[in-house]
Order: sequence, then structure tokens, then C-alpha cells
Amino acid sequence: MSDSRRHALVIGAGLAGAAACSTLARRGWRITLLDAADGPAGGASSLPVGMLSPHVTRSPTPLSRLSALGVADTLAELRRLVPEGAGWQTCEVDNLAHDPGRWPAALVRPSALVQAWLNEATGLGALTCIWKAHVDRLEPKKGVDPSGPGVWQACDARGRPLAQAPVVVLAAALGSFNLLTGASGQLSGTDLPLRPVQGQMSLAALEGPALAERPQRNDGVFVPRYQDSGLPPLWPATVWTMGSTYERGMTHTHVSLEAHERNARSLHAIHPAAADRLRTDLAEGRLMGWAQVRCASLDRLPLVGAAPDTAALSELMAAGRGQRDRVQLADVPRWQGLHLLCAMGSRGLTLAHWCAEQLAIQLEGVPALVESDLMGALDPARFALRNVRRRGSAQERTTAG
Repeated sequence: MSDSRRHALVIGAGLAGAAACSTLARRGWRITLLDAADGPAGGASSLPVGMLSPHVTRSPTPLSRLSALGVADTLAELRRLVPEGAGWQTCEVDNLAHDPGRWPAALVRPSALVQAWLNEATGLGALTCIWKAHVDRLEPKKGVDPSGPGVWQACDARGRPLAQAPVVVLAAALGSFNLLTGASGQLSGTDLPLRPVQGQMSLAALEGPALAERPQRNDGVFVPRYQDSGLPPLWPATVWTMGSTYERGMTHTHVSLEAHERNARSLHAIHPAAADRLRTDLAEGRLMGWAQVRCASLDRLPLVGAAPDTAALSELMAAGRGQRDRVQLADVPRWQGLHLLCAMGSRGLTLAHWCAEQLAIQLEGVPALVESDLMGALDPARFALRNVRRRGSAQERTTAG
């Protein structure tokens, strides 16, 4: 790829977007980062503390395989960029129901990792940040050379251009859905089935000993003690936490008493005395809450790669009706320069950087070192291909009938 093409717009400054900035900067790219907030980690990546641990299953699944790769990769990034004790700390976690046992883990403040990645990209002279940038649509435009490849222009609601580049990386969580299915119109909602999942964490300042020996997980994660000088001024420097809830379809970000009570019930199954502490702190006005909306796909796996051109895909399938099943993901037409890095769900800490690395490899045109079936499970075109096959089969049955 020529130097003039090695410029990307990254939309979204959470874990996924910051990871993309870092990995592209280290490969010599220029990056323009846009986010609607006034700084990084303003959405789900603002979680006070998250758990980095493997997703263990009796037999391998795409998510368990991804988790094993992602945990190791994120730990390496933490050790490379963030001093232990200043944004993260190693620990063990007791799984009480799913994947029972004691597993190595880490407690991480996501914003510390986000900032470290952005600092790295800035230090390499590769990053320009545009804050309070409300991107309403993406428009393909011809480049300076009409015969050459075009650029993507990010525009606000009035159609005013905010930035442009030959490559776009959509890392805006649920905002990625709104951009591509809204005014931009590149995809339909069925071909990009992203769903909101609201989560609320309950937390309080901790003075004295930890509420338990180590973190525990069942329906939610109980952290009996986490100390981090980077938590203030938003949060106390030492906290205990429970959560977060997992509310499909909800898009609000206000802290509710009902969600605190759901956390209390979940905590009672883990540690009854801590559940009593949660309810006492709530009654006496000491309990705090954090709530944000995460983004998950229909199959709960991330979307990593080039966006499908569904109109061109439909034409391709119509032209080869008898060979419809032979069309594979590699055959799906794509929007040139338009890429997705989103739908991390509640596993952004685990998956963001590893997925960003895979996307960077694709952008560089380098062969992937990962099994093809695993990358296929992350391909953003998987839903569109499945849908067009189903429509074609349904039409054939109707015609035959």
C-alpha cells in the first residue's frame, strides 16, 4: 500500500479505537481519531475496573479460542505500557458456577490502557485527535486523482466534513450500527445485527481490609478490593465493586435502584455478607454506580474486517443461482477502505487489541497467522452472506411451489 493510502480515520476512542491507533501507528500509518466525547474512554471503556480472565469451556469454541489469544495479548500490552499498580494488578478469580475453579486473572482500569495506547501513537507522531466530533454519516468521495482510489469523508448532521482518509475503521460500538445503517446507508440492520447491552456496576469506597480474599464470579464479578491512584477524582482510590448487570436492548446510562438490587441478589449467591454490605451502603447513601451501554453482535462475536457491499453481493448471487452455496466469505464484495472493529460486548479488555492487530494485518495485505475458521467467525460479512443465501433459497422454494 502506498504511503498516501496509509492514512486512516478511526471513529471511536474506547478500547477498540485506541488499540487500532496504537497498532497502526507502530506500522507507520497516520491516524485521525474522531470521537463525540471531549476525551478518550467516554463510553463503556470508562468502567472503573474490569476483569481480564479467560473464557473457559469444556470443548473449544470460537469465543474460548479468542479469549485465550486475547488474554495473553492484553497482558503483554499491559506489561509493555502500563506499570503494574497504576492501572492494573494481577490476581486470581474464583469461578463459582460457569467454568468452576480458580483462574489467573488481572484487574484493569480500561481507561489506563486506552490512554497508554493513545500516548504511544501520539509519541510516534502518528495521531491527530478530534474531540466533540459527532459523525452523522460516511460518504465515499473521489480522491485528488479521479482515476485513483477514493477517500471516505466523515460528516456531521449538517453535512459538514469533519475529516477524510482513504481508510475508515469504525470502532464506535453501537454507534457503528447507527452510522452504517442510518444516513450513510451502506448496510441494513439485518446485515449488521448489533444490539445494545446496558450494564450497571455497584461500587463503594473501601476503608479497611478487603471484603474477601480474592475476586469471585458467578452472575457478575465481585471485586473485594481494588486500589488505583488513577481512579480519583471520579471514584475513590480504593473501592470494592459488584457487577455489572447485563440488560439486553437497553440504551440508557442512568444508574437505577433496580439494577443495584439485581447486583445485590447476584452478590448474595457469591458472598452473602458482601451483599448485606451493598444494601447497607445503598441505604446509608455510600453506594455509587456506573452505567454504560456495550455493543454485542447476534452471535456474540466481534466484527473485524472489511464491510460487505451487500448490493454487489446480491448481484453476485443472482448471477450464479445454481452455485449460490459455493460463494464463500472470501468471495463477498467489499466497500473499499471501510472496515469494522466493534461488537466486543463485555470482553473489550480481552479482545480489543488482538482484534485490532488482525485488522491491521488485513490492511497491510499480509497473510493472517490465525486459523481461517476463526477469522471467518469474526468477518463482518458473515451475516449478509447468510441472509442472501436464505433469501435465495426462499425464492427458489416459492418458484418451485
